[in-house]
Amino acid sequence: MSYKELKFPENSIFLVTGGAGFIGSNICEALINMGQKVRCLDNLSTGKEENIESLKSNPNFTFIKDDIRDLDACKRATEGVDFVLNEAAWGSVPRSIEMPLLYEEINIRGTLNMMEASRQNGVKKFVYASSSSVYGDHPVLPKKEGQEGKLLSPYALTKRVDEEYGRLYKVLYGLDTYGLRYFNVFGRRQDPDGAYAAVIPKFIKQLKNGDTPVINGDGKQSRDFTYIDNIIEANLKACLASSYVAGEAYNIGAGGREYLIDVYNDICEALGVKVEPIFGPPRAGDIRDSNADISKARTNLGYDPEYDFAAGIKLAIDWYKANL
Repeated sequence: MSYKELKFPENSIFLVTGGAGFIGSNICEALINMGQKVRCLDNLSTGKEENIESLKSNPNFTFIKDDIRDLDACKRATEGVDFVLNEAAWGSVPRSIEMPLLYEEINIRGTLNMMEASRQNGVKKFVYASSSSVYGDHPVLPKKEGQEGKLLSPYALTKRVDEEYGRLYKVLYGLDTYGLRYFNVFGRRQDPDGAYAAVIPKFIKQLKNGDTPVINGDGKQSRDFTYIDNIIEANLKACLASSYVAGEAYNIGAGGREYLIDVYNDICEALGVKVEPIFGPPRAGDIRDSNADISKARTNLGYDPEYDFAAGIKLAIDWYKANL
């Protein structure tokens, strides 16, 4: 079933933290298009107000400029809320290696503030973003929940701690939490700029501008690139999942595996260009290969990704052609 067909109790209120960011703004937009009431909490440190500009005139949408590091702000934002979708976090493995203290403050304490505020205000479901980075150096593919290796970055550590808090808040306090381990999300509104930009939008923009992209490593590393609409589906289906499967983390990917050099060549072909990339050194903390076993999410959440990589990359390239 497409997420657009999902039915929620009448007059439900959703809070999306990080709602002006790439993933959060897409979730806000999807919920508004479904006729739901949405609060968006974002301090705009990495999110962009332009991502939610078109939603501000909708009477069902409320923008709250505040910070998940402020517990009182989290309590105010969760008053009367039924479903919390916690997307607020700082991403990027390399940046976390440079700024471990800030990542602890935002990704761990901020998420804990949101869980505690949700518990105090009687939120029904707390869905939060985790990451495939929690698999660390475990070599086996596909990645399966319960088979994690040693963590390789502060970012990965923050997400693993969030999962442990999610488990405890279910066990100790009865808050239904659902951790979603995202695998390399891409799609419309993902930022192509900056030193820590994701590879797909960065490649697209550089190639459109006639620049020569740098691939970190040999290009043979593989990723389970996951289109944004699959992520929206997982979040909304988790809101309707059984309480019996709460307190756990779930792989959210497309279930495929693409080599980075092949993705680069696909983008070149779609843009009608031929540019040999520059190969740079591998990035510290990066996982070599990722591929999600999504059977647990299929069974417990009803997750059934609608978009494979081929369909998603076409939509993403079309969007960037029109918007860059």
